[in-house]
Amino acid sequence: MRTTPSPPVDVAALLPDLAPLARTTVRLHPRPGDPAAGESSLGGPLLWPAGEPWPMCDGPKGYDHFDEPAEAEVPLAPVLQILAEDVPELPFPDDADVLQVLWCPFDHEPFSSPRPQVRWRRRSEIGEVLAVTPAPDEEAQERHLPDPCVLHPERVVEYPSWDLPDELWDEIARMDEATGESYENDLSVASGTKIGGYPGWTQNPHWPVCECGSRMEHLLTVASWEFSRGDEKRWIPVEDRPAMAGWTWDAADDHPSKPIQNPAGLMLGDVGGIYLFMCVTCPQRTVDYRFDCS
Repeated sequence: MRTTPSPPVDVAALLPDLAPLARTTVRLHPRPGDPAAGESSLGGPLLWPAGEPWPMCDGPKGYDHFDEPAEAEVPLAPVLQILAEDVPELPFPDDADVLQVLWCPFDHEPFSSPRPQVRWRRRSEIGEVLAVTPAPDEEAQERHLPDPCVLHPERVVEYPSWDLPDELWDEIARMDEATGESYENDLSVASGTKIGGYPGWTQNPHWPVCECGSRMEHLLTVASWEFSRGDEKRWIPVEDRPAMAGWTWDAADDHPSKPIQNPAGLMLGDVGGIYLFMCVTCPQRTVDYRFDCS
């Protein structure tokens, strides 16, 4: 269990115009562990049918940090598996109760980031499960390969941090000054890997639009870090705060803060995130993605 501290102020009461924009996100709180294929996980084994070929990167070729062409036809890396009973809020198609996200561990255009793929499954139709996940390509970027983590889903109310009219920002500035709090850092978008809610954009928002003309909804975020600093007021869970004592930017790798802030060992660009979006209007449930970093 992980518990996000309650907000220090009632945002909806102080800024009624923000109240309709409140959304519930499910913070997944990944922590190092040994998840089984039949569990929700980050970086763990998947409920993959034994008779189904493992997906390979289908090109164009990715690029490493030195802009050298990466090897084609590399196996995709398992990133996230969510079971419906753990996050029923996730918009599963009618014939699915498992979400799986995989990606190529090399950088790809147009964002110079891993390129994800999504699979929806129904457990009753999987049959025999693949016993061993294919090993990653030996040249794969290690920090694009998430270490196995168990999940601790928690529901948190959040508000958009970027997609607001200018006049609301004036009201937010007055609220911050009056309360001594920071809307942008502690009251708006929850940090970390999560389902639903709002993307934690670090650059200007770039929402994908489906071919049907509808703006897609945020499906999930896979984040490099679970929070950006060791002294945050809000996004470090209550249970983890004692282990954060003595945190510094250059803390040793064996400091207890490391598996709290960066449990999966990911680094996407410069502490970036990959955001997946879904069209909830068209029957195809089209999925797209975006990437940004600081």
